[in-house]
Amino acid sequence: MVKRFPAAVFLALSFGAFLAATASHWDTVPARDHARTNPLAGKPETAVAGALLYREHCQQCHAADAQGDGQKKPSLRTASVRGATDGDLEWFLRQGDLKHGMPSWSNLPQAQRWQIIAYLRSLP
Repeated sequence: MVKRFPAAVFLALSFGAFLAATASHWDTVPARDHARTNPLAGKPETAVAGALLYREHCQQCHAADAQGDGQKKPSLRTASVRGATDGDLEWFLRQGDLKHGMPSWSNLPQAQRWQIIAYLRSLP
């Protein structure tokens, strides 16, 4: 015997699965980190230093132009990244996401993480 569920239950379960699948990883950033601002922002030398760090630590996965590979290595020029706060990005660099192949860069000094973020913000 096949058990049948009312349509409302099916729709609720489907909507819940949809929300889980589309939930942004930015939603997990603690409020105190989300609100942080880059103390090195607005200094041209910060983005220049960040470009050097990007080449050393990020380019191998996200490509020289930060466009990624279109598959497992995401572009850093997306609306999602552009819409994230500097605090979101710093938290993500510090935490990483090993499940999706992103290492934690907590071993980098915090100033260097802010420099990478300034570089990302300088991209057209």
